[in-house]
Amino acid sequence: MRIYAIAVYLFLYIPIGIIALFSLNAGRHATQMTGFSLQWYARALDNPFVLEALKTSFTVALASALCATVAGTLAAVALQGVRGRLRTLYDAALYMAVMVPGIVIGIATLIALVTVFDLLNPVLTGLIGDGAPQLGLGKGSLVAAHGLFTMALVVVIVRARLQGMDASLMEAAADLGAPPFRSFLQITLPQIAPAVLAGFLLAFTFSFDDFIIAFFVAGSETTLPIYVFSSIRRGVTPEINAIGTMVLLASLVLLITAQVILRRRAR
Repeated sequence: MRIYAIAVYLFLYIPIGIIALFSLNAGRHATQMTGFSLQWYARALDNPFVLEALKTSFTVALASALCATVAGTLAAVALQGVRGRLRTLYDAALYMAVMVPGIVIGIATLIALVTVFDLLNPVLTGLIGDGAPQLGLGKGSLVAAHGLFTMALVVVIVRARLQGMDASLMEAAADLGAPPFRSFLQITLPQIAPAVLAGFLLAFTFSFDDFIIAFFVAGSETTLPIYVFSSIRRGVTPEINAIGTMVLLASLVLLITAQVILRRRAR
């Protein structure tokens, strides 16, 4: 089993290591190592299209992570009071949102958004006139789609922390006359804060790295994964390897930070 585990990890991470290695290539070909240089990192950071796509990805990831963290934390707290078959139903819907393939979520979200836009745009035109704003795909649809998808991750993480809390603390606060919202701010939130922060970091990472859902609902916007996908259709260059390596490093930093926060709080 150890040999099998090692083989699986090598199969997963050797291609990633090769991309990182060839991102340092001094030549112009992605598969021919002619020396070591950081020129492709500098060229990627000077590319206005890369910077614009990076800005879009960062903005969407930050907004969707904030929405997912707030809604997911409140949902996790609310689900703690649900029992019986209704709890089973909510749990099934929650884990289904995590397990459903991204392409299914992307197509379903696209159909739902287009249907809503087709219903609301004539209403806005009738109320405001010809100058009424028209709803369409873009950053708003990206934030909504990513926020709904990553909210399930936040709920799972925060609920795991809530289940380890002492319920008598909330009961004691209620006995002392504290209203529910004050009890949440002064007792519950400080104890689940590491889980909330970890959920935010994971939601940000998933949104920033997402391609499949963004491909369906981005409209005219271009996120960094969409830009990379469009670029590799013309051929892989060391610049693409450099972009992929930087995104990988940023994602690893966020994921490791989230894990460290959770483990320290658990200890």
